[in-house]
Amino acid sequence: MRIAVPNKGRLHEPTIDLLERAGLHIENGADRKLYAETVDPDVTILFARAADIPEYVADGAADLGITGLDQVREAQTDRVEELLDLEFGRCRLVLASPEDGDIDAVADLAGKTVATEFPNVTREFFNDAGIEPDIVEVTGATELTPHVEMADAIVDITSTGTTLRMNNLGVVADVLSSSVYLFARDDVADDPKVREIQTALSSVLSADGKRYLMMNVPRDDLEDVREVIPGLGGPTVMDVANGEGEKVAVHAVVDERDVFETITEVKSAGASGILVTEIERLVE
Repeated sequence: MRIAVPNKGRLHEPTIDLLERAGLHIENGADRKLYAETVDPDVTILFARAADIPEYVADGAADLGITGLDQVREAQTDRVEELLDLEFGRCRLVLASPEDGDIDAVADLAGKTVATEFPNVTREFFNDAGIEPDIVEVTGATELTPHVEMADAIVDITSTGTTLRMNNLGVVADVLSSSVYLFARDDVADDPKVREIQTALSSVLSADGKRYLMMNVPRDDLEDVREVIPGLGGPTVMDVANGEGEKVAVHAVVDERDVFETITEVKSAGASGILVTEIERLVE
């Protein structure tokens, strides 16, 4: 099973980190290598340009891919299935034009020129809007094209909007919201190994922002403690060894943002020996 991942850029390190946290430790993955083995003998990592990954998967060079949804949609292949939003690399693909220009709405671009690195996504956006501008594909510095009279507007990626503002461009409309996704070729999407990898990655995402609480509670105070623990499906209660039945151990998963308040409340309710730990993976 081959997983194609970005070989460099802003998506590379977060992707590798996620795979490592999911238990797919990469071995012999030195820089400039095209392939790397993992601790799972059935899983190999293929390093590729983020924009090429959808085609690698569709053409069979890889079975799974991790890259931005914008790249998947731009590839316009019906051979891949989107499996899981990996919740990083968030950005927007937007339609923007000079702030001092006369483009205020999508309809204003009828018969005008739009420059973009995403011609397929852009064309689909305007088709849905019933507008037919001239779409010009560029390979970089898209935000400069309106200022050198190459285009009346652009469709480009933005995360914070800083680059657009620096170039005196304002957003006219959102084209696509994007983040990094796990996707698979359609003929292997239901393969048990694919589902295993999807579950492993999902378990890491589920554990983000969660903490595991353990505490001892007098049996008589158990109901009071139950009421203040915002756990997933309620806390787990177990007898304490050598506790002679007077105390129970209570375990619960809570949101990190609730930990401070929860500790204060359960302590007031009679809990003691409270322990808080991080969670690496959580399979729901």
